[in-house]
Amino acid sequence: MGVPLVAYLAADGGRVALLGFNLRAPDFSLLAAAPTAIQIHVAAALTALAVGIVLLAGIKGTRLHRALGWTWVLAMGTTAVSSFFIHEINPGGPAGLSLIHLLSGWTMVGLPMAVYAARRHRVQTHRRAMTGMFVGGLIVAGLFTFLPGRLMWAVFFS
Repeated sequence: MGVPLVAYLAADGGRVALLGFNLRAPDFSLLAAAPTAIQIHVAAALTALAVGIVLLAGIKGTRLHRALGWTWVLAMGTTAVSSFFIHEINPGGPAGLSLIHLLSGWTMVGLPMAVYAARRHRVQTHRRAMTGMFVGGLIVAGLFTFLPGRLMWAVFFS
């Protein structure tokens, strides 16, 4: 993850300094003013993050795990689908999509495969798939939303 971040900052041409970095209370009015697709995306991603932490820390295979697991799958699915309606990164690209949308496409394929693995009691396959989607789809992709010029940067740092 460090390589793309360093490359982005190197190609930034000093705009980071122009954007400024001010430690202050978050400005959630920016999120409230964002398009509906972004609001849905953020709400679903935060839900998936919270539920995912509980799932990863909790006991596996229980009824609670299964119920929260379905909640997580719905939240991740909503996060992935809603991303296809967000075109701020590459508005002039094909259908307004960018490389990050490949991750959303993979999530749409990987979620049913991981659920199928769980239903077939292929625990290792299920664990790897779900952990990978949590780390890649929520943690890594989420960190990229905090790059200068992105909405979360503006909400928290500008």
